[in-house]
Amino acid sequence: MSKSILVLTLYVIITLSIPFLVFSLRTGQPRHSDSCNRPPADLRTLQTDQMTVLINGYSDHRIPLLHSIAATYAAASSVAAVIILWSNPSTPSQILSDLSKNLSLSTSSSSTPITILRQPSSSLNLRFYPHPSITTRSVLICDDDIEPDTNSINFAFNIWKSNPDRLIGFFVRSHNYDLTHKSWIYTMETQKYSIMLTKFMILNLRYLHQYTCNKEYEKLKVIVDEKNNCEDILMNFVVAEEVNKGPILVGAKKVRDWGDARNEGEGMKEREVGLSSRKGEHRKRRGECIGEFHGLLGKMPLKYSYGKVMDAIGEQGLCDKGGKLVYCDKQIFR
Repeated sequence: MSKSILVLTLYVIITLSIPFLVFSLRTGQPRHSDSCNRPPADLRTLQTDQMTVLINGYSDHRIPLLHSIAATYAAASSVAAVIILWSNPSTPSQILSDLSKNLSLSTSSSSTPITILRQPSSSLNLRFYPHPSITTRSVLICDDDIEPDTNSINFAFNIWKSNPDRLIGFFVRSHNYDLTHKSWIYTMETQKYSIMLTKFMILNLRYLHQYTCNKEYEKLKVIVDEKNNCEDILMNFVVAEEVNKGPILVGAKKVRDWGDARNEGEGMKEREVGLSSRKGEHRKRRGECIGEFHGLLGKMPLKYSYGKVMDAIGEQGLCDKGGKLVYCDKQIFR
């Protein structure tokens, strides 16, 4: 082969490779080795006065709602950046490109950047990948059907700053042991809780590295992929095992849950496109996750918490007003 032909061949190869390389960088596809072969981010160098929001997106149908939710987070003073983790590999690139342009136009007055990263698969484990672009110590993991108000977002972040090793959020569940069937179950208690849901979960960045890179959790992450569920339960295992404490439930003034099964009308459409909500026996499957995690780890790290942190202080006493008992702070203060 002559020198000129060789040079031309190399030029063609390099030219054809450029679009692929640019696409890979823009999509931010995570590789396990990239994160785990380097030490975790030095917490001393990370921003502490704001947090990074990671929104998990999957359904094209939810894009209008996702657009609204991302803009709301970007408007919160406690948010430094919003990253949409698109986990549906079959979504055409043009759809995500249009979403990116629309977000840029609608949030042009905001200084908070919104980025879309296409995930290489729909694995729920990738929700906790420690992306090197995260520059804050605090990370908010949330769903694409949860729409909180900015005051609630900021209040939850302030609670996290006082408890940087705990899981903070608005939605909780509990684990329990069924003595009759001798098995762990997933449930909702009225007076205690032990599991913070990824509908809205604030946590320390270092836990993303723990979840992704600690070999102790490799087999447990396989279960998450097999069931396409329970990544939030596993993260609660990870955090509870390290701090030996349960999560902290925060009271929110206004949080719209579009994916809740109790929604009617338009809300039903949002619920029908969820990844895990489409499956029957949801609670049974999550109870099985708890049992399998416990069996593989050989211990139960989940810890119970009690009560809720509220954003306002009011009188707890009851007073008579117009023949009705009301909280005394509804009357003139004395």
